[in-house]
Amino acid sequence: MKYLKRFTSPILLFLIAIFLKKIIALFTFEVVAINHIITKASSIIIIIAITWTLIISLKIAKKRYLLNYDINSADNLQARKLFTQFNVLERIVIFIIIVLAIAIILMLFDGVRRVGISVFASAGILGIIIGFAAQKAIGTLLAGLQIAIAQPIRLDDVLVVEGEWGWVEEIALTFVVLRLWDKRRLVLPTTYFIEKPFQNWTRENSEILGTVYIYTDYNIPFDELRTELTRLLESTKLWDKKVNVLQVTDSKQNYIELRALMSARNSPEAWDLRVYIREKLITFIQQNYPESLPKSRINIIEDSNHK
Repeated sequence: MKYLKRFTSPILLFLIAIFLKKIIALFTFEVVAINHIITKASSIIIIIAITWTLIISLKIAKKRYLLNYDINSADNLQARKLFTQFNVLERIVIFIIIVLAIAIILMLFDGVRRVGISVFASAGILGIIIGFAAQKAIGTLLAGLQIAIAQPIRLDDVLVVEGEWGWVEEIALTFVVLRLWDKRRLVLPTTYFIEKPFQNWTRENSEILGTVYIYTDYNIPFDELRTELTRLLESTKLWDKKVNVLQVTDSKQNYIELRALMSARNSPEAWDLRVYIREKLITFIQQNYPESLPKSRINIIEDSNHK
């Protein structure tokens, strides 16, 4: 019943158009122009009503189908795929419906029809001109269609683009909106995601690995640090209990680089987990092994000649 209410306006428009046609059939106006105007107006209203009905039907069909999928669930890969495809394809179909409706309305007028015939006669030259003029616009629309089919990105995907980290909030025909971690919005053309490289952290699933780098002196006890990392991970719900690794990944003249690798269910939890582990590991080293903090060593050699 709630969906039927949305058809009220187009049905009223359709009834008005039928009423206008009945008026013309019942009464013959002395002024021919009035008959012509009422006839054209009723035809235009009918086209608008049918277009409106088709768009509403399309939106309702999409909404009812997607009710079976929850994009807010933890394992929402399939839902994000379908939401992305349906949202982009819906915009494409609506765009085509509106363009066709406008074309049909314009063809109701003799002047426009004659112009259309002459345009078709010179379609070759006009096609070249339009091709050059609309190259960018057509490329952007095709990029939107390609995103809907190939899906290099999906709604709620976590991306790193232009040095910014955020979620895909909206995918339109010509642009994509990213909701950044600090609530800003980054708007990019759809062609960006076809032509330029970017990071997609949730391409296959929402699980993600987090890394924390710690720099210490050479005398740090690795086994003690691994034990503390395990204790910290087991004490927080942010860890999904899959990956727990501590490795020495580099060594420099004055310090060594330790990498703690851990896993989380999704990117927001991975970020919070990394922040938590970094802080706690630094605190652990400060309190238990302060001599293992990075330091610079200077050897002073006493010269016996200056005694």
